Amino acid sequence: MNTSFEPGTKGETGALSGGLPADGIRARFRVDYAGFALDVDLTLPGHGVTALFGHSGSGKTTLLRCVAGLERAAEARLEINGELWQDSAAGVFLPTHRRALGYVFQEASLFPHLSVRRNLEYGMKRVDAASRQVSWERVLELLGIGHLLERLPGRLSGGERQRVGIARALLTSPRLLLMDEPLAALDLKRKNEILPYLERLHDELDIPMLFVSHLPDEVARLADHVVLLDQGRVTAQGSLQDIMARLDLPTAFHEDAGVVIESVVAEHDDHYHLTRLAFPGGAVLVARRPEAPGQRLRLRVHARDVSLANSRIEDSSITNVLPATVREVVEADTPAHVLVRLEAEGTPLIARITRRSCDQLGIAPGRRMWAQIKAVALLG
Repeated sequence: MNTSFEPGTKGETGALSGGLPADGIRARFRVDYAGFALDVDLTLPGHGVTALFGHSGSGKTTLLRCVAGLERAAEARLEINGELWQDSAAGVFLPTHRRALGYVFQEASLFPHLSVRRNLEYGMKRVDAASRQVSWERVLELLGIGHLLERLPGRLSGGERQRVGIARALLTSPRLLLMDEPLAALDLKRKNEILPYLERLHDELDIPMLFVSHLPDEVARLADHVVLLDQGRVTAQGSLQDIMARLDLPTAFHEDAGVVIESVVAEHDDHYHLTRLAFPGGAVLVARRPEAPGQRLRLRVHARDVSLANSRIEDSSITNVLPATVREVVEADTPAHVLVRLEAEGTPLIARITRRSCDQLGIAPGRRMWAQIKAVALLG
């Protein structure tokens, strides 16, 4: 279901007198159930997308419900960009309908008897005109739903319904957008349809988002900051690039382990239909991209697509080769493999290679090597 809630005001919630700056989120919750406890103390950026990542049952949705006020934690304090929404010690609890947030669930919950226009108007009328920060026209353009206004929900695809649900939440002009696996109910085609719209929200709206997912590819594509949860506890948090490059976390041992790199379109090679993407530490060639030089692109390099050599091999079909320094070697999830963390002038890389190759090449921390990148995945 999708729903949205009426914003409160600073006068109702109380402005912060100290502690976090006005652009930070502080969430402290303790919830005890039979067989499960959530115990988190988080300081998060007050902008961009923070992904809550972990396997099923790790506490992601419970944390999101606590932020929304749908779960009443025994111990809690919640501050959102300069406003106090909850403090159990002081007896402060702003009810859900007065928290300035939008909540997007896995399943779109549109009113089936109302047109898309009427569904959107329902969200918009919950905010008085003077408090509206996101316009009707802007939301329609961002989510590409202007042509759907007169349709009933039953005539929409799953991706279209979810876009309308997100639009309804945005039309409440929320100060925080919560998304609980909004792509989980969609097939791959519909998921690929909606991802570009989520990226536009990230790039063009200054509304912080908490995004729940258990899929590394979604996190790699959308997140700026990542919180890893396991059994109701925070096991790690940090920037997307730092978290993805760590070998001491469970995510590093998955088959799809890899790093995320922020790059810039440097130039196009029209003869070979290639584009060069530059980043600190080097550049890679990819199939011709439509973006103009100077535009930023996020790319992902999987550990399984990186091989290592002691010297640069010139007669090879692998064109993306970077000089790098070995920083760490650890055991992988199978005894035949190891994971190697490298640094290419500040840009991290991970290689998944056989233990035999590691021994034969003499790979050890501090060694200079050549990282051969067999494939690059463009995110977006």
